[in-house]
Amino acid sequence: MPRLSWERQYITVVGFYHKTTGLRQLLWPDLSAESLSAELPEAERIYTFNGNMFDLKVIRQKLGIDLLERYKSRDLMYDCWSHGLKGGLKAVERRLGIARTQPPLDNSQIQYCWTRWKHKRDEESLKRLLKYNEEDVMNLVTLREKLGVA
Repeated sequence: MPRLSWERQYITVVGFYHKTTGLRQLLWPDLSAESLSAELPEAERIYTFNGNMFDLKVIRQKLGIDLLERYKSRDLMYDCWSHGLKGGLKAVERRLGIARTQPPLDNSQIQYCWTRWKHKRDEESLKRLLKYNEEDVMNLVTLREKLGVA
């Protein structure tokens, strides 16, 4: 279940979860095609929210890894639509009562946290960014369970 943050030039964070390895997060500049390939779990399927249209395309464009060649894909956004749940992931989470420990970040806040970490090594900004990514990833696990998706 990858979720990522990115700048125009590169992906800043990729997070994913597998029941055998737990949550994994890769952070630029240590994030590369080689490091991501090495960390990816053995699995049959990948679950995303709008990942087929965004996350997986960005990973392919920026890192040269086509996860759709390695995994079958299930985009939970379409499962949400079939249950009458429209909107982005955060809107769906609110409707289903899926909690977050911190308020979701918008794009400018994500960029701010990344810039503060990259240029000033602000640990709190990095923690906030990684927590946001973690909740995106782990809430996909919860969403999948609530939707009854196998």
